[in-house]
Amino acid sequence: MIKHIFFDLDHTIWDFDKNAQETLTELYHKYELLSIGITSCTEFIETYTENNQLLWAEYHMGRITKETLRAKRFHQTFIQLGVPPDLVPLEFEDDYVRMSPMKKNLFAGSERVLGYLQNKYTLHIISNGFKETTLTKMDLCNLNPYFSNVIISEDVGVNKPDKAIFEYALQKAGAQKHESIMIGDSIEADIRGAQDYGIKAIFFNPLNKEKPEDVEWQICELEELLLHF
Repeated sequence: MIKHIFFDLDHTIWDFDKNAQETLTELYHKYELLSIGITSCTEFIETYTENNQLLWAEYHMGRITKETLRAKRFHQTFIQLGVPPDLVPLEFEDDYVRMSPMKKNLFAGSERVLGYLQNKYTLHIISNGFKETTLTKMDLCNLNPYFSNVIISEDVGVNKPDKAIFEYALQKAGAQKHESIMIGDSIEADIRGAQDYGIKAIFFNPLNKEKPEDVEWQICELEELLLHF
């Protein structure tokens, strides 16, 4: 019955953590963070990742704005690691936003899986990512040919898990609920958001996190989709 497959982008196709790690390692050395007291690049990346994930969860739920997320994630990280406020590098966020979308690491099997699915289904992206970075990632990673529609929350005016973005996506795709499925890494935004709207969902769980009881279907590698579709 499935005709339309909707994918999340970050953490599902585009390997956000790997691309972020590469970018942050480069910036750690560019800004000579050791000189302001950050002795471990690994600790810096881990602290940022934790802060970023918490802020993105707030953004998904509409509790903070894009501007607040960008203003806080690195500032909190530097302060948490003991950097005096007057030594926090003010252009660090801008450099990260410029450099990170240029990275091209995708999850293993992405192109093979998308190429296979494209021949059998109509594929779409639904992303809560920021518009300019999402479009850059899609373009540089040559992902656009696989997808009929790229729905970005900034264009719609609401984020996943809001039902309105799924309704908009299905209308734009000309799809019905019973013939659609969502694939993503976020339990709240992708899985519960889709399920609450009335479409099936597959939890992409490459880190083997504990699966909540209300999540019926999970995969740990994208190539598992070849067994199901």
